[in-house]
Amino acid sequence: MMSTDAILGGFSPARLARLTRGMEHYVERGEIAGLITLVYRRGRLAHSDVIGQRNEAEGLPMRRDSLFRIASMSKPIASVAALMLLEEGKLRLGDPIHRWLPEFGRLKVLRDPLGALDDVYVSPRPIRVVDLLTHRAGFANGLFPEGPIGEAQRPLQSHMLLLSRELDAEGWLRHLGSLPLCYAPGERVTYGYTTDVLGLLVERVSGVPFAEFLRTRIFDPLGMTDTAFFVPEEKRARFSEGYTVDPRSLQRVVDDSAAASRWSAAPRLPSGAAGLVSTADDYLQFARMLLAGGQLRGERLLSRKTIELMTTNFLTPEQRKIDFFAAKDYWAGHGFGLGVGVVDNPAGEGMLTSIGQYGWGGAYGTHWFNDPREDMICILMLQLLGADLYSKIKFDFQNLVYQAIDN
Repeated sequence: MMSTDAILGGFSPARLARLTRGMEHYVERGEIAGLITLVYRRGRLAHSDVIGQRNEAEGLPMRRDSLFRIASMSKPIASVAALMLLEEGKLRLGDPIHRWLPEFGRLKVLRDPLGALDDVYVSPRPIRVVDLLTHRAGFANGLFPEGPIGEAQRPLQSHMLLLSRELDAEGWLRHLGSLPLCYAPGERVTYGYTTDVLGLLVERVSGVPFAEFLRTRIFDPLGMTDTAFFVPEEKRARFSEGYTVDPRSLQRVVDDSAAASRWSAAPRLPSGAAGLVSTADDYLQFARMLLAGGQLRGERLLSRKTIELMTTNFLTPEQRKIDFFAAKDYWAGHGFGLGVGVVDNPAGEGMLTSIGQYGWGGAYGTHWFNDPREDMICILMLQLLGADLYSKIKFDFQNLVYQAIDN
């Protein structure tokens, strides 16, 4: 972008150049193939980078409209869908989900999360809507399943980020509902199938297929024309290659080819937790709607008060002391609201930030946050699945954005 846009957005163009150089270094070192950054502040796009390649083997450059697997950045979108139903009076945060999902009407809880499946006790309470929105339903970890419960839930997945291709919604819910929980509802954060169940709850409550609900109620009103659960053939040339790091060679390899992708056809069971594909500019529209208090260009999706609640920490001090993703002090700087992480202790974050910043990232390396205090949206799009590098590039991206603020 031109330096005048940066200046009007409250940034130093010279300091924003540090952001560009910092991101270029990751590509030059061969750690990632390419990336896009967007920095939006004070109602204007102040900075953007389009760096590297979307397909390294074919030498295809990254494009501003390249498509990305956004993985867990799907979760805030699914959460907004549920909150729209809350505003319509069709559900409440405290409602037990078995009212619409009877598959979860007779819950048992494992005495030991890694123990035998028959060593259980009756759940002290039902799973509530708020448990799904805050990842406290008690389901087993969906990304890294362990123990007998991990083996028992394998039929639910076709890939660590996508749901079974063999089961329909009823069969999938029936299978998950037949398994014991790892923890009692509300007890602790577990990154399992909560948002997948939330998407199916939206479908049951609204009477509209989940993918159609998102399209008609969120994507179409916001102009998110490239966001969906699959990439149609006419858009496949813009689809970025999906990479990962081989654990033996530690080299970057293709995990999901754009030409023969798992996202090439509409899924039988769309994943609200990790199934969406989008572009940087599409996700910017979603982020702008939230930052503007629930509306964009005259289209109101949520009220300002709902977004205030969405971006309030719901985790207890005790829950924030529990390791998450095997990381100690993961919650030292931020808690979790209704579908988004929320910063409330900048010192605990270990990087430049603001109180009230909220957002979430994805396993393929995508990252987004809104900062209401700075009137700012930041988006990072890349495709490298499950690598330690993600934490480093996310930290560098965020620090380099904040250090460039010049007002």
